[in-house]
Amino acid sequence: MTKYKLIAFDADDTLWDCQSHFVNIEEKYASLLSDYGIAPDEVKKNLFATECANMPLLGFGVKAFMLSLIENANRMTEGRIGGKGIDRIMELGRQLLTFDPNPLDGVEEVLTELSDNSDIKLAVFTKGELLDQNSKLDRSGLRHYFDLVEVVNDKTPDAVRALCRLAGVKPDDLLMVGNSFKSDVEPTIATGASAVYIPTHHTWEYEKTEEYAHTRVTKISNIRELLQIVQ
Repeated sequence: MTKYKLIAFDADDTLWDCQSHFVNIEEKYASLLSDYGIAPDEVKKNLFATECANMPLLGFGVKAFMLSLIENANRMTEGRIGGKGIDRIMELGRQLLTFDPNPLDGVEEVLTELSDNSDIKLAVFTKGELLDQNSKLDRSGLRHYFDLVEVVNDKTPDAVRALCRLAGVKPDDLLMVGNSFKSDVEPTIATGASAVYIPTHHTWEYEKTEEYAHTRVTKISNIRELLQIVQ
């Protein structure tokens, strides 16, 4: 019998691929601004700085990203981007709101087995924009596996504790599963809960941080390995 009463899954790049879509849009965006004589590396560096500056006000998610795309383009082109250029940027952003969030390898297999265990509650615990995250969950076809879906502005120890209260469990009963050491692992272990860390090939610059070993953190390469940890 597992000691965990709640297993919470991050969404983007844990249940489905997401960051590669952002990388693709950034490449197209950099190509667009290259028409104004701006080097792609400069575009990406300045875009990231714009995103970081906007986070306290706009938070995370596609809509915040789209506003940063427009702001950065207008500043870097000194207003030359114009209405048609902004329309092209908006179309790039819309692609991030409609892509197919196909479940990653092993996800449905793991969720199917875990959902058969009546002693465990399953949750989606993700940050971002509420409408977009719920839309992706619906489009992925995975919603029916979960007892609880919680979308937060940011993942903090307080947000993890609030998730536990909502599920009626203690932090000791929680196992968090995610691809970000910064957002999924560190806030979780700060509460006394445990985490499973599944790194991905594409990591957003903002999520990069120093990783370290911890007694309540298990690093795996494929989500199927989660079943061995839980059992």
